[in-house]
Amino acid sequence: MARVKPWEVDDELWAVIEPLVPKIERRAQHPGRKRHPDRLVFQGILFVLHTGDAWERLSQELGFGSGMTCWRRLAEWTEVGVWPRLHAALLAQFRSANALDFSRAVVDGPHPGVKGGTKTGRSPVDRGKTGSKHHLITDATGIPLAATLTGGNRNDVTQLVPFLQAVPPVRGKRGRPRSRPDVVLGDRGYDHDKYRRLVWGLGVKPQIARRGTEHGSGLGAQRRFVERAFAHLHWFRRLRIRWETRDDIHEAFLTLGCVLICWRRLRVAR
Repeated sequence: MARVKPWEVDDELWAVIEPLVPKIERRAQHPGRKRHPDRLVFQGILFVLHTGDAWERLSQELGFGSGMTCWRRLAEWTEVGVWPRLHAALLAQFRSANALDFSRAVVDGPHPGVKGGTKTGRSPVDRGKTGSKHHLITDATGIPLAATLTGGNRNDVTQLVPFLQAVPPVRGKRGRPRSRPDVVLGDRGYDHDKYRRLVWGLGVKPQIARRGTEHGSGLGAQRRFVERAFAHLHWFRRLRIRWETRDDIHEAFLTLGCVLICWRRLRVAR
């Protein structure tokens, strides 16, 4: 039996994605070339995410359409907000299955490589190289709740409050959607009393290591979940180096990476 390739989309996943993809009706007059099937184009986008290949190197023999077709469809779906809604739909399934732990959330923000574009800046910790930074927040078990992109010159702590606000309202149970964890954990890069107060103002307890104190607080054992999630996220080759000049396209790949991690975890949780 042939091994399933990671960019192949099964019927179960497509059943979640298809209702979120906008339907484009062909014109009655002058319809033009028939639109390539959305499912195949989506697999082409995932192929680029997994392999890191350039769009122009996407072989049409794979059946996904041309690289430009896949790029245009990615930009089109990004503009209408398909990826955040897909991520929120999977998180709702986690919550419905009691597999989402909001008792605490964990944040981190390392630097990926970069080619150029918006949302870049000179990194203060990498010999002043221009770059971008991925920020990730997970639940207590390492399920990605949100991921964002900033310039490499942005201090982690300045993103703490916007990052908590980026967590979508998660449905899946009766009553009000859940979007705030009880506690947020962070390393010494998030140590600032001003931002602790702002986090408290959101109804979240900050549990952040203090600068200048000895190691051994125990936060490292809990923060390993976000570090593991980052390792899974950067397993996608397109996210190791930022080749996209447009920040929205790179953020689309970032959210898609979170979606695939969630989908794999969800299949195990069931």
